[in-house]
Amino acid sequence: MQTSEDRRADVARLTDVMWKFTSYIGKRLPTDVTHKLADLRQAETHPLAKAVYQSMKDNQEAADRLDRPSCQDTGVVQYFITAGARFPLLGELEEILAAATKEATIRGPLRHNAVETFDEKNTGTNTGSKIPWLDWEIDPKSDDCIIDVYMAGGGCTLPGAAKVLMPGEGYEGVAEFVFDVITQRGVNACPPMLVGVGVSTSAETAARLSKKAILRPVDSRHPNPNAALMEDLLEQGLNEVGLGPQGLTGNASVMGVNIESSARHPSTIGVAVSTGCWAHRRGRIRIQADLSWEILSHEGVVL
Repeated sequence: MQTSEDRRADVARLTDVMWKFTSYIGKRLPTDVTHKLADLRQAETHPLAKAVYQSMKDNQEAADRLDRPSCQDTGVVQYFITAGARFPLLGELEEILAAATKEATIRGPLRHNAVETFDEKNTGTNTGSKIPWLDWEIDPKSDDCIIDVYMAGGGCTLPGAAKVLMPGEGYEGVAEFVFDVITQRGVNACPPMLVGVGVSTSAETAARLSKKAILRPVDSRHPNPNAALMEDLLEQGLNEVGLGPQGLTGNASVMGVNIESSARHPSTIGVAVSTGCWAHRRGRIRIQADLSWEILSHEGVVL
């Protein structure tokens, strides 16, 4: 039987891990993104674009060397949680992640990005009403917990878009909506972007799925072959736009396109787009029931 003192010690232990990991995410890109940027840099043929890619590489190396955030906008901190129903600290996770966000803000450091709506007051801690944002999924048979940490920046993910199409618009309407969003807002999202597309039954479900899509690895593919084909076609088409790194023209507009989908009502097609900038700051950690942990998104992590 665990004592209250032991439980408090476990809460402090997991808080320590999570603030360090949250801070780490702001400074070092996940392994798949680093590899993809290297591939795009190698394949680029425009001289200015090659120079921009090199500056991105230099920026990341400096962030690593100086132990500082890789972008001044460290975003709004969001946690996407897949928790087992038997995970021992399930009831304390909200408290733990709020405390971890505050600690990462101070010691990271992270820019103060939480402004209370209507009061127009910056909290100074990156916490506030429903911030950090927690997205929950419960696995009834598990006792571990997987947490995706994401920093949603003001130029990339936060200005997402969602719409409900009529069924007659079909998947061509989905593609048209994606192109409209990226051509209108893509430059502000610091390309090359990772584009997340949600296709569902309503605006809110599509929006949630579009965010889940950009948590997937860059080169992953939807398990449905028709959706995977659409991912490939959208990626090819958006790259033909030629936004290039930082929107200064180049061979690629995007790192990739990820689609997440659900069944839908026959009379509607909900579609949403979220974009992750080139400095795509996300990370995944698995925490076991004994609070041992494994980082799944980055190689060679030292917290």
